[in-house]
Amino acid sequence: MQREAYFDNAKLLFIFLVVFGHLIQPLKENIELVNVLYQWIYLFHMPIFVLVSGFFAKGIGNKQYIGKLARRILVPYLLFQAFYFLYFLGIGKDSWDTTLYDPLWGLWFLLSLFSWHLLLIGYKKMKPRYGIPLAFAVGVVAGYISWIGPSFSLSRTLVFFPFFLIGYWLTKDQLFKWQTKGMKIAAISVLVVIFAICFIEPGVPSEWMFGSKSYQTLEAGMYGGVFRSMLYAVSTLMVFAILLLVPRRGFTFTVLGQNTMYVYLLHGIIIQYVREASLLRVDHNLDTIGMGIIAAAIVWFLASKPVVTFTQPIVEGKFNNIQQWWQNRKEQKAYHYQENTREHYSSAK
Repeated sequence: MQREAYFDNAKLLFIFLVVFGHLIQPLKENIELVNVLYQWIYLFHMPIFVLVSGFFAKGIGNKQYIGKLARRILVPYLLFQAFYFLYFLGIGKDSWDTTLYDPLWGLWFLLSLFSWHLLLIGYKKMKPRYGIPLAFAVGVVAGYISWIGPSFSLSRTLVFFPFFLIGYWLTKDQLFKWQTKGMKIAAISVLVVIFAICFIEPGVPSEWMFGSKSYQTLEAGMYGGVFRSMLYAVSTLMVFAILLLVPRRGFTFTVLGQNTMYVYLLHGIIIQYVREASLLRVDHNLDTIGMGIIAAAIVWFLASKPVVTFTQPIVEGKFNNIQQWWQNRKEQKAYHYQENTREHYSSAK
């Protein structure tokens, strides 16, 4: 698939929101604006990240693909699960689980990503007008089953799968056709209105946006399905509003959008250390701007070429970036040697 600047811009924006949300999470109780932003972002940032992942799942359909997918997703999951276990131990973090089936940090996404591809094998045989409503219904019903929770990321897999399925059926032409001036104005209006509602009533528990717990755990009872259905409706509106506003032209930073998985898997190293060391304080609305700048810097650093080159073996299980770096290094040495030899002979003459 030919690379489109639109999708790299989208992925870069979404991973920024993920990092920004994680950065401000411990600080949301300190200032009202941070709390409102956190709630507003969490209504759509994972659904839209999942949707874009589904958009790029077009090639699924055979056993070889599943085998490659397992190596590309499950192997990094095991490696990072072990890494974060040791890392959390090293920085003194004590509020975490040590089991393989309870993903640490944001590693739930890898388990769910693999599971979404497996679910897609069956769901893609249904027409979208049947499959998508069914996926939403399963996500709602799953909340009533008490044993469906964070273990193996089962709850999140079922709750967020509808967005993965929407992304699978969505086409580039559809997205671009909808990017009219009128639709963009409507999209901005939707986002502003929902932000205003979050400002007026910022008391929605964040656990509802995580999608990782049953209604019984959330103490919602029979009304849990109604509330999740409402969240689905709001999240879907916001997802498409954001998609309509993503620019299609390339920028100097657009290329960073190719490396969002590196940012997702590695940003916990920085965020968790910052949390444990209590390095950030927020006591004023304007401090939120500084938090945004810090989040952007984290994204830029982790998506940069040097970081991607040397972490590729554990993120993708590949060594071609390091091989290319080593080859370029040898060529540069050979070039400098030839230049120095030429200068030496010239001086001798």
